[in-house]
Amino acid sequence: MRSLPTVRRSFQFSHWTFMFAEIAVWSFVVLLVTGAILMLFYDPGMSQVTYDGSYGPLRGLLVSRAFDSTMHLSLEVRGGLLIRQMHHWSALVFVAAVVLQLLRMFLTGAFRRPRIQQWLIWVALLALGMFAGESGNALPDDMLSGGSLWLIMSVVQSIPVVGTWVMSLLFGSGFPGDTVIPVMYVGHLLLAAVMAVLLIARELLVRRHGHSRFVASLPARRSARPLMAAATFGMLIILGFGFQIAPIWLYGPAKPTQISAGSVPDWYMGFLDGALRIMPAWELTLGAYTLSLAVLVPTVVVPGVFFTALATYPLAERFLLVRRGRRDALGRPESARRTARETPARNLLDRSRDTPVKTAIAAAGITFYGLLWAAAANDQLAHQFQLTLNAVTIFFRYAVVIGPVVAFAVTRWICLALQQSDRDVAEHGLETGIIIRSAQGGFHERMAPARQERDRHRELSRSA
Repeated sequence: MRSLPTVRRSFQFSHWTFMFAEIAVWSFVVLLVTGAILMLFYDPGMSQVTYDGSYGPLRGLLVSRAFDSTMHLSLEVRGGLLIRQMHHWSALVFVAAVVLQLLRMFLTGAFRRPRIQQWLIWVALLALGMFAGESGNALPDDMLSGGSLWLIMSVVQSIPVVGTWVMSLLFGSGFPGDTVIPVMYVGHLLLAAVMAVLLIARELLVRRHGHSRFVASLPARRSARPLMAAATFGMLIILGFGFQIAPIWLYGPAKPTQISAGSVPDWYMGFLDGALRIMPAWELTLGAYTLSLAVLVPTVVVPGVFFTALATYPLAERFLLVRRGRRDALGRPESARRTARETPARNLLDRSRDTPVKTAIAAAGITFYGLLWAAAANDQLAHQFQLTLNAVTIFFRYAVVIGPVVAFAVTRWICLALQQSDRDVAEHGLETGIIIRSAQGGFHERMAPARQERDRHRELSRSA
């Protein structure tokens, strides 16, 4: 009987930013349903067959069973193209929703106790979603996915010690071999199963701890979840029905020595492409071994540092705050373990302006990611603005270092200015626009107390 209020509370949402998690959950449901349907028609084999399907330009060509089954599914199975495109769009929306959820949790401090486990789940879902997306892109065995296999091979070969073993596991005796598509298929299914378990665990944690909330939030709405599910399903159907994505019949079957012109990765992998383009051609020789830093750093080191920083930030912040703010009677820092026991559960979320350093760190990270993402189009930028490719590349090399520092300083200054504005309002009140005349003949504006004005807005929001 005691669990009923907690379960009821877990389905109430008092702010629109809580919908990011719902979009991620329901887009993953669409991924599972459409993926199960695709499994009925897809063949992950790499043996060569002659294509004799309905698409004339490719008829008579030798293609893999994976490509042939994907073509059959797309052009000859009723509703198959819709299901396949919904599956692809759902993957893109899922990763976007996870990124926005992580950003919301970071800016509002929702990663703190007792929700550290939820934060780690979302970080893991982002990494797994990216890996699952890349493994899924390779399954059609078309020209575009064949190009991504070249990149995967280069990344694997750049990893010291275990790179050769992973290379043989993926591609067998040589590239592209005859095992990479079945291995990717099994890995894709395993990643989906792990992600489903993590989402179930996250749901149980939400039921246990409930949702966090803002100080001045709207009343909770329990009907938001089914409405959000319907909206997510409807939007993904619209995207799958009206917006073409991954037309493999235009790319053709994969060939080891060819790649489609203008090939670009999915949006969430664009920062890796940009990092590869602007990384200098550095190499490090250690004895008889040579490390290709031009591939290892942007594709392994940068993502590794990024996800490690995300996962450990709650613990790092907690440790620093404990050491700075909690001291005993003698002025010595208290232990982190004792402070953790005494710290109550946090249900109230931060305003971004109230934590300027954390908000500035988020702005710096977004700037760093955005510059790497833009660097993936350095050739297009050079062409459009009539610049040399070398000049654009050098600009991004400096920008990814200077840009985050500038973003950090500017964002912190803005947050501090907003805090000062809040203090001025609390001290002098809010402007009402009402000009009154004093007994001495002077004119001044009537100021309303900040608390009364805030209460009035809250009542108006509840009535709406």
